[in-house]
Amino acid sequence: MRDNLDIKIKSIQISTEAIPLRTPFVTALRRVENVEFVRVKLTCNNGFFAYGEAPATKAITGEDLESIVSSIASAKNSLLGLELLEALHVLHVSAIGSSAKAALDMAIVSLKAQEKKQSLLQYFGAKDFSPIKTDVTISLNDADTMLQDAQKAYENGFDILKVKLGGDIVHAVNVTKTIAEKIPQAKLLIDANQAWSLEASLEYVEAVKSLHVSLIEQPVAADDLESLKKITQKSTIPILADEAVFTLEDVKKVYENGSADMINIKLMKCGGLSKAQEILAFAREKNISCMLGSMLEGPTSISVAYALCFAYRDVVKYIDLDSPLLYKQTPKILGEFVIIRNTIQSGFC
Repeated sequence: MRDNLDIKIKSIQISTEAIPLRTPFVTALRRVENVEFVRVKLTCNNGFFAYGEAPATKAITGEDLESIVSSIASAKNSLLGLELLEALHVLHVSAIGSSAKAALDMAIVSLKAQEKKQSLLQYFGAKDFSPIKTDVTISLNDADTMLQDAQKAYENGFDILKVKLGGDIVHAVNVTKTIAEKIPQAKLLIDANQAWSLEASLEYVEAVKSLHVSLIEQPVAADDLESLKKITQKSTIPILADEAVFTLEDVKKVYENGSADMINIKLMKCGGLSKAQEILAFAREKNISCMLGSMLEGPTSISVAYALCFAYRDVVKYIDLDSPLLYKQTPKILGEFVIIRNTIQSGFC
């Protein structure tokens, strides 16, 4: 009989947390000044414990802090007393929101790693521990302010810039051209957050096709896969699906229809580490390039996502896990990882 066979969940504690940002975070969908999230602590009968987190992202997942707390509380009784694998199964057949699932899932998976006496990096099978880079977000603002923010970020060592754009295509083209011309060495990731129509998207693609734009993320509404496909077919710039892909089934649909060149995996969309692994395994099988992204999140959920980046670096082409860099006070240590500017180093380095 294996050791730890009878490890069971003994308690689930819930709290809400907030971390101030250096400056407001602004996209086409929302404006926030603090990272607000729910934190759960799962403790087992042998004393093992682990944390999970989920931010309030009502504009994307439909969940606010109150609904996440309510969802976790409603799932609590069904998980208490269960072994870890059984708890994962029960969790993912429940009807609670994807962010609430993600918080509980990451805690359970972290406990499974402890059960095996492994770090998450070891548990996921990471072999290459050389440093990785995240992008840094340039929030939506007037063109001059966005250029200043981009220049400051680049001067501070950030050469992968995720530029948030809104529905005004003239502004979007102007911002892109200005940043591309003033900072030619930077890699530009353009994120429209569903703000454009098909026509506006094609106008933007035509206007910036000669610039060093590495990708365009979710230009049209999440459910408009036909328009997304037309943009992908006509664009020389890779198109990344974000809000259009929550689950593995969504990813398969986008892949099979040729609706996008790449996909953005987020724990809060798919329901946690175990579900992200399923998507990453499919991406590896089908040779789909991915971004591993996040909402504005707390340190625990960002840390566990970094472990996936190290383990699946063959398919994770871009990393968008910059939340801790946007905190008013930037942590130097993040779980098993050390942040040095935008370079993330594992504890195995």
